[in-house]
Amino acid sequence: MMQASAKRLIRRGVTVLFVLSLMLGSFMAGGISVARLDAAEQPAQFRVFWEAWDLVLANFVDQDKVDVTTMTYGAIEGMLSTLGDQGHTTFLSPQALEQHTSSLEGEFEGIGAYVSLEDGEITIVAPIDGSPAEAAGILAGDVVLAVDGENVEGRTLNQAIDLIRGPAGSDVVVTVRHLDADEPVDIVITRGRIELDSVGWTMIPGTNLAYVQITQFAENTGQELEDALREIESLRQKGESVDGVVLDLRNNPGGYVREAINVGSQLLPKGAIILQEKDAKGKVNSYRSRGTGYGRTLPIVVLINKGTASAGEIIAGALQENGRASLVGETTFGTGTVLNQFNLSDGSAILLGVTNWLTPKGNLIKGQGITPDIEEELPASVIQLNVRRLSALDVEELATTEDIQLLKAIEQLSPKPPTSPTASRNRR
Repeated sequence: MMQASAKRLIRRGVTVLFVLSLMLGSFMAGGISVARLDAAEQPAQFRVFWEAWDLVLANFVDQDKVDVTTMTYGAIEGMLSTLGDQGHTTFLSPQALEQHTSSLEGEFEGIGAYVSLEDGEITIVAPIDGSPAEAAGILAGDVVLAVDGENVEGRTLNQAIDLIRGPAGSDVVVTVRHLDADEPVDIVITRGRIELDSVGWTMIPGTNLAYVQITQFAENTGQELEDALREIESLRQKGESVDGVVLDLRNNPGGYVREAINVGSQLLPKGAIILQEKDAKGKVNSYRSRGTGYGRTLPIVVLINKGTASAGEIIAGALQENGRASLVGETTFGTGTVLNQFNLSDGSAILLGVTNWLTPKGNLIKGQGITPDIEEELPASVIQLNVRRLSALDVEELATTEDIQLLKAIEQLSPKPPTSPTASRNRR
């Protein structure tokens, strides 16, 4: 049994961790003040927490399984889960924070899929284009049931991620339940090094339309989109016809808000509202387009689905409500909080929703999503076209694709079906 003095020392250490996290949160939030609570000011409920903590340390039969760090992280994760901001507000261990940062910088090692916790289930938001997960058959909406035979029911998101990720070249068996299936399947995935280009484009075979795909809103997405649109504009300057753009935001999990604003400035006229933020006190701030981009006049149709989240929803909603684009596909994920990263003292972090996102017309995104103008469902088993796949097709193959969402988008911009080959350009 653990000595009372040792228990007090552990308790003091955990208390310091919580207090440091609050102090650092106040520093990084840029004006959000969080005061340290003295013992006399702490909520009475804290007493119940410490009673439970002491009981575990003193009486749990398998003392070798008592891990103070794991218990502390679990307490934080449990606290955050009560806030109802599933799939957004989250706790990141030092290892998870490193991977999160690496993914937004464009490369990391793993299976290549974005995951979230939805209704207590570990859910695939989207596999990354060209990733080992996609190649093995992981689909958006898959529920992860087990990893290497270990049940993930009841585990936190970070615990599940720790099981799934690993070094490139190693294998992992992920048991999933597909959206359109009753029985689970085991999928063997060889982990790899995932390198991400967030923007790519190609001409659509047999049309005068450009296809632009944004896979996430990473460190340089705004600049990458500007480069792509500049290349498209150069074609027009040379006399080649480019009559519109299909912008594919399907399975885009989001990313940096600043990059969403940069993207919006490429596509919307100067002064157009891209998004609004509403804080806990009801104050609303608007972010407007700088109107400096190459895509402000081209007709646009946007593809969205249930894997479109966060910053992807911001852009979809902004283009729709500013009358710049119609949306084709399915209602989006419904992630609608602005995250601030609060670094904790041991290298972990909390991504905390501090304001709600609103569309230009003031509509709440959280829990609602963005509704398409033209609803077109795509079965989960159908592989969506992307830059890589589309650039390899000819006109006949495109006409028979199962990606009816893309075909519907093409129809909106060009009523005539693709009839003759055009030179394909793949920039990725």
